[in-house]
Amino acid sequence: MEDVYQAIQMIEENKTEEALLLLDQIKPKANDDELFVISDLYVQLGFLKEAKAILMDLSLRFPSETELKWVLSEVCIDLEEDQEALDLLAEIDPEDDYYLPSLLTAADLYQAQGLFEVAERKLLEAKRLAPHEILIDFARAELAFSTGDYQKALVHYQKVKQEKDQIADVAIDLRLAETYANVGEFEHALEHYQTVYTDDPEHLFRYGFVGFQSHRYDIAIKAWETLIDLDPEYASVYPYLADAYEEEGLIKEAYAISKKGLEFDPLNKELLLTIAALARRTGEAENSYQYAREAVAVDPGYKEAVLFLIENYREDGDEEAIIELLTHILEQGEAEGYYKWELAKAYEAEENYPKAFRYYSEAYPDFKEDADFLKAYGYFLIEEGHQKEATHVLAEYLALEPTDTEVEQYLDRLNDQLDS
Repeated sequence: MEDVYQAIQMIEENKTEEALLLLDQIKPKANDDELFVISDLYVQLGFLKEAKAILMDLSLRFPSETELKWVLSEVCIDLEEDQEALDLLAEIDPEDDYYLPSLLTAADLYQAQGLFEVAERKLLEAKRLAPHEILIDFARAELAFSTGDYQKALVHYQKVKQEKDQIADVAIDLRLAETYANVGEFEHALEHYQTVYTDDPEHLFRYGFVGFQSHRYDIAIKAWETLIDLDPEYASVYPYLADAYEEEGLIKEAYAISKKGLEFDPLNKELLLTIAALARRTGEAENSYQYAREAVAVDPGYKEAVLFLIENYREDGDEEAIIELLTHILEQGEAEGYYKWELAKAYEAEENYPKAFRYYSEAYPDFKEDADFLKAYGYFLIEEGHQKEATHVLAEYLALEPTDTEVEQYLDRLNDQLDS
């Protein structure tokens, strides 16, 4: 073993190349125990194929040595040779000491392959063999969590929590927090989040989201501000933090953080619209329009931004801007009937009745069962002298709104006039 120990010392001194040369020299004359140690050194150094070759040779020569199969299966997993690993694990006898860990490893592999029922069967067998082994409860919790069976996961995590706060690198309180959040129990989720310090951006994001859902905007703001300090390029958090500021009445802060987020994600249409709305609230009307138009430029089909522009243009009495906007969007190939209706209303307000008639007519097929549209269209037709068409449209309206006696009486009078 003297040469093997020398290789180990070289590795500890970061003389990896020298160690590998020495291992190559001593392998041909090494005994079985030394070969097993050499295979472990190869694993530590990341030379998995070399380790596998040694372990396979040893396993063939000593087929009853279960430890060799177990270690070889672990190397196969690291090499992403899952089926070979499963075949090796299946060779381990139920009476063997390695049988229980083989069940847990097999369950992990089947879970990774999406064979959740097989994984569950392996874990149930393991539970039968070791009913008090907390690692099995943890594995069952992880499996249930990964498949979205959060109620079952919750039961298992709670059992684990009675004995352990952490298993491997997993904080059980974080898992409980995420599980409670997924079943909508946000207050319980917050209790568990608050017991764990984390600087993981994903956990901080979810922590803030749970706070937001619980209307604890102070918690959401603190979590998301911490996230941004750690990772300013985590672009998706900025709109949420802006919303949290807004809920707390901190409009200027919301506006500022939204603009900061735009530096990292300039084509984020949702963020652009958020900034547009905040600019409007702070009295920056022109900036508001500019940001909203940029959102539409990113995605002409972004209906929320288009509706924002229409609403604010109309509030400002700028029907021409609505016409320009919607004409451009329709030219881009967007076939949204609602845009044609809004365009009809804009042309009607501008007293361009032929264009209004055109777009009312084009919008009609999409709104034959919309009472508001039918009523507006019917009265427009009457104003434009299309009484006969108006009677059909208003009749369709009354089929939807039979209690509107005012329109019913008006339609009766209109029909009488046409008959006479």
